[in-house]
Amino acid sequence: MVSSTSIQSCGRAFAHGAASGRCLFAGPPVAGAGGWRRRRAPGPRRRSARTESGGLRRANETARADGEASLTEVLLDGSTAAGAVMILALVAGSGLALGSLRVRGIGLGIAGVLFAGLAFGHLGVRVDERTLEFAREFGLILFVYSIGLQVGPGFLASLRRQGLRLNLLAAAVVLLGAAMAVGLHAAGGIDAAAAVGVLSGATTNTPSLAAAQQALKQVVTDPAAREPLARLPGVGYAVAYPFGVLGIILVMLAVRAGFRISLAREREDLEHGLEAEIRRPARANLEVANPNLVGLPLEKVPLLAQSGIVVSRIHHEGTLVVPRPETRLALGDVLLAVGTREELDALRVVVGKESDLDLRAMPSAITSRRLIVTRTEASGKTIAELDFVRRYGVQITRVSRTEVELPASPGFELQYGDTVLAVGEAADIARAAAQLGDSPRSLNYPHLVPMFLGIALGILLGSWAFTLPGVPEPVHLGLAGGPLLVAIFLSRVGRIGPLVWYMPLSANYMLREVGIVLFLSAVGLRAGDVFVETLLRGPGLVWMAGGALVTVVPLAAVAGFGRAVLGLNFLTLSGLLAGSMTDPPALAFANAVAGSEGPSTAYATVYPATMILRVLTAQLFVLYLVR
Repeated sequence: MVSSTSIQSCGRAFAHGAASGRCLFAGPPVAGAGGWRRRRAPGPRRRSARTESGGLRRANETARADGEASLTEVLLDGSTAAGAVMILALVAGSGLALGSLRVRGIGLGIAGVLFAGLAFGHLGVRVDERTLEFAREFGLILFVYSIGLQVGPGFLASLRRQGLRLNLLAAAVVLLGAAMAVGLHAAGGIDAAAAVGVLSGATTNTPSLAAAQQALKQVVTDPAAREPLARLPGVGYAVAYPFGVLGIILVMLAVRAGFRISLAREREDLEHGLEAEIRRPARANLEVANPNLVGLPLEKVPLLAQSGIVVSRIHHEGTLVVPRPETRLALGDVLLAVGTREELDALRVVVGKESDLDLRAMPSAITSRRLIVTRTEASGKTIAELDFVRRYGVQITRVSRTEVELPASPGFELQYGDTVLAVGEAADIARAAAQLGDSPRSLNYPHLVPMFLGIALGILLGSWAFTLPGVPEPVHLGLAGGPLLVAIFLSRVGRIGPLVWYMPLSANYMLREVGIVLFLSAVGLRAGDVFVETLLRGPGLVWMAGGALVTVVPLAAVAGFGRAVLGLNFLTLSGLLAGSMTDPPALAFANAVAGSEGPSTAYATVYPATMILRVLTAQLFVLYLVR
């Protein structure tokens, strides 16, 4: 039986017009063909005949005849768990479908989910506030944590020489855009909460929007005051985003036309430059002609110990063998050495001369095989510590990490997921493979314990309070900054004891996409009821114009400086511009126009630092300007 308290509560709710068909306990249970059910209380019922068809309409008609809530109303009731999941799924599915539509190769991409959420919110679809907040925050955590795992290994490497210059230019784009957003707030009268959303949309950077909303919760502690402010960043983002996607492409086309750039010449120049910079492994067959090396152990040969050269095979006394450090040389021996071209040229001067004999083509029991590091005990160890040459007579000559091939020097530290090229006899390689793991299937399964532990550590770091000059209240890194920094650190460490901080690329992409879809769905649903009003009758057009300036001015200034003063290659410059906006559609456009993957190198170089800087900039914007 239903308690009298429940009935009285529903009665009071109807008296104030608040129940509107939501009180399911306004009458005693009655028996029916389908079992016991609650009789629906009388009251106004919102429904649209256009949303019903076929069997669904008949089911709804039957439900109405029995006085029950219709199936449509139940499934779209955002106050229930099932209804909330249904609404989020519909927003996500329709948004992803919208984002996949392309006009001349340009589409909304993942931002289509935001616009779908705005549409649902504008039509009056609601989700319980606590459920919506959980979906938004949980999606944010998944997204930034997976981003940190992805960019972490290449973060420090992106700051070397040419990378440092490109990252400084990308940082200039970020800071100029932030300065213009501050100007929109100070001189243009745009609310700070809306201005940070315009900044995120104009730069097509969703994590910065997430960081801004998280910081907003720290600054504005009064729920009544925070509620209207919390909607402004999402609305500003949605208003500025479309031109953010288009503006970067227009800047690329303007630079190409303004400087009269020949794409064929730029491609050729870039290829020559890359060949000069990248230290790709090479091979050389070197014949021992230096009498000073006769009887000398291989490990004592000058240059071998100091360089990254690996001798994988040696033709000694008519036999092809895998050399050991104690192998003594004789005149006429031929060494198959692997290293960079400069190192091999220097070794040739010491050893004697290059041989016409190709050891790789000679028939022998020696073979080569690629092995994958999937054993946690091998992760974090150097090639010298594994010492496969002395233990098994197996030489590791190359290492592939994230599809980049690297020389295998003795001090090279292996990580989980690395692929090594092992040279030796088949039985010996099999013994080495057992030490490394070599289980491709293991890469298909994510390590869930480290993942959830890493997320927990990120939340702890994000909750830690610290003070900043000029900010009256203690601040936190929040759910955007904490998991991001922890993931970057853990991905650099690779392994702590039995815990391996490795995530398969496919799992990383899945986690990241699910997270950002949940976040954008929640943001759109929350801001949808004010979006159209702001755009058509409010300051939406002013925000859109301000967003266009935030997009174009920093990009044009940095592009002009980079080309006119620094003489950057146009393909590199295009990748830099796309990376400074963390904009995959712009990168795809640049690659298509260039007819090569040249822009991708610059994009990957600046992406990690730019992503972190945009997140921090958005947080500082809110912390210092929102009151």
